Amino acid sequence: MIWFPDADEPPPPGAFGKRGRKPAPISETAGLSHRAWPEPVRGILFASGLTLNDLVDRSGFSKTRISELLRGNGYYPAWEITFSVIRALGLPIQPMRRLWTAAAREAQKEPDWIKGCIQQVALQPEHPPLAHQAFTEAMDAAYTDYARAFLLTDHRARWVVAETFDILWLCWNEAATSENIRRYAWRLLRSRVMARAHRHHDGHPDLRAAVFSTVEVHDDGPGQFVIRSELVDLFDAIGQLPHDQMDVAVLHYLCAMPLEEIPDILGLSPAITHAVDHHARATLERLLHSHSPRE
Repeated sequence: MIWFPDADEPPPPGAFGKRGRKPAPISETAGLSHRAWPEPVRGILFASGLTLNDLVDRSGFSKTRISELLRGNGYYPAWEITFSVIRALGLPIQPMRRLWTAAAREAQKEPDWIKGCIQQVALQPEHPPLAHQAFTEAMDAAYTDYARAFLLTDHRARWVVAETFDILWLCWNEAATSENIRRYAWRLLRSRVMARAHRHHDGHPDLRAAVFSTVEVHDDGPGQFVIRSELVDLFDAIGQLPHDQMDVAVLHYLCAMPLEEIPDILGLSPAITHAVDHHARATLERLLHSHSPRE
């Protein structure tokens, strides 16, 4: 099983495979785009049972350099060694190259350096599995709406969704054989969105600004201020909900998605989705009343 980090969920038993020592953590200096590709690559490596020595033999690079690459440590790795590790693991190259390029830009690598690295490695045309392509087309709009609620702009939302789909392509063999591919993919999207979402000091996502990007209020009078204030409180309360409740509330109330469409997006059964929505509304009522004694 490949584990995608989630703030409230520890890695499950066996997430890092059974062979070798527990891997050293990814460096805290690695940026968000940089972490986007070592995380799944490490999961795939350790789930495969291969060791660093196996990667050394298959890639031709030293254990030290491969270890630094997997930890996101030291200088940002050139595309040549990254390509060699990915090829040794039998992973698709094109989504990895896009993830590598985005992280190189994040690391402030010059465009000429990025271009030169890529040109050193010849690539064959590569297409995603048809099932992956169909899945991404089906989920793109809902995923983007969800991401926009937290990240506020179309550009940031589409960037994170594209990143999610590239990681999903990397892990497609694992995802396709999972018990619930929709749940697998949703948790991956959530982890990428939450990594970039603005947060309160206590750690929960801050959705207050989404009032101005997801809701239209057509009243120019004093009532508009009252409506906005009430919505700010509501959106902030939604950000305090447990994960599943928050996801249902964001899709249903912020993104205006019909409740009957949400189970397919989240990978939950209709009965569980309705129960989660019921608990979310009860929790929101309690949270809002705790902040409004007069009501």
